[in-house]
This record gives sequence, C-alpha cells and structure tokens, in this order.
Amino acid sequence: MIVPEGRGIAAQPPGGTFRILHVSTGNVCRSPITERLTRHALADRLGLTGLAGGTESGVGGVIVESAGTWGHEGAPMEANAEAVLASLGADAAGFRGRELLDEHVIRADLVLTATRDHRAQVISMGHSAGLRTFTLKEFTRLVRAIDPATLPDPLEGGVVGRARALVQAAAALRGWLLAPSVEADEVLDPYGAPMPFFQAVGEEIQVALEPVLTALTGVGPADGLRGRESGRDGA
Repeated sequence: MIVPEGRGIAAQPPGGTFRILHVSTGNVCRSPITERLTRHALADRLGLTGLAGGTESGVGGVIVESAGTWGHEGAPMEANAEAVLASLGADAAGFRGRELLDEHVIRADLVLTATRDHRAQVISMGHSAGLRTFTLKEFTRLVRAIDPATLPDPLEGGVVGRARALVQAAAALRGWLLAPSVEADEVLDPYGAPMPFFQAVGEEIQVALEPVLTALTGVGPADGLRGRESGRDGA
C-alpha cells in the first residue's frame, strides 16, 4: 500500500477503484469543468498533485471522467471553460469530448449530472443507475446531511470504501431531503455565454463540489487539512 506523502491515506486502496462520471449536454462546458475541478481537488487533498491532469489512472483509487448526452465526440473544451479552470487552478490539458454511452454508465459508481433532465436520461439507460445517479447539487445537498462519523475512516480502509458508503447513504436520504425548488438542483448551461457567466458557473460548481470532496476523502481544503494533520500528530 502506497501512502501519499503528508496525507496518510491509501493511494491505491484494497477495495479497487471508484469511478465518478460527470454528465452534461455537449461535454464541452459544465461536465469538463466539473471533471477537472474534481481531479484537481482530489489530487490536492490526497497529496498527489501530479495526477490531476488528463490521464485516467485515477487519484487515490478514484477515477473521474465525463461525457455528454449530446456529446461533441473528440471536441476540445470550450475556450471559456478552459479559462475558468485556469482561474481556479485546475488543468484543462488533453481534454476531448465524449458522447455518453451505456458502457460509461455501467462502470460508473457515481454519476453526477448538471440538471435533472440529464439525470433522467442517465437513469432511462437502465443498468440499475437510479441509486447512483444524482444531479451535482442534489448530491451536495444530501451529503451535507450525512454525519461523517458514520462513514468508514479513509485512513484505515482508503477513499474507495468511504466513497461507496457515501453514495449508499445519499441514496437512502433522497426521498426525505427534498430540494426547495427545481432550480436548486441544477447548474445552468453557459454554452455561448460571455466569460462572466462562465466564471459564475465554474465557481458555482466549485462550491457544490467542496462538501462532496470533503465527505468523500475525509479531508478538508488544504488550509483545514494542515490543522487536522497537526491535531493527529499531537494526539
């Protein structure tokens, strides 16, 4: 078992891998931004900053990818989306759009979509996807209600086991914790919009991802992490 420097969390846990699939329409704006922000944050939290780019090797056993329901197969990310990622410290290099296929849904452990319509399209593909498919902001809302103490400790079993438990817990809460409105669960499409709107969408996605990544890894943002590690060292 390889231990990432400065983190103490298993880089390749014995439970295999956990695959996150981000879905939007064209796979050139929202889902690429979400994919690369997720990779960047995972690598930062787990101390594996060299693995945040365009490979599918995974970060801490977590593989992050994306596709579009009307995906622009092979297309580059929108220039404004690349600029948003750069402003948020993430890497857009090597990205190519993909059309959503059955195989993507079959192998995904968690599907996070931009809108409810995307979620419905993924679920309609079958493959028992209903219990592991959420809109991003829906999943954020559910994760906030989950007590982290009820999840496996990633320092003992790795991130993968914790991620699987997180998805099960969120699915169990879905019927009990409803959104205040339809719009509350959706990320608007910035395609064709000016840069300020793209930036706002990127920041919205980053905010929605924050509690998800904290719950998934058991590690807070970089500044909070240092405090946590200091506390462990002094315990």
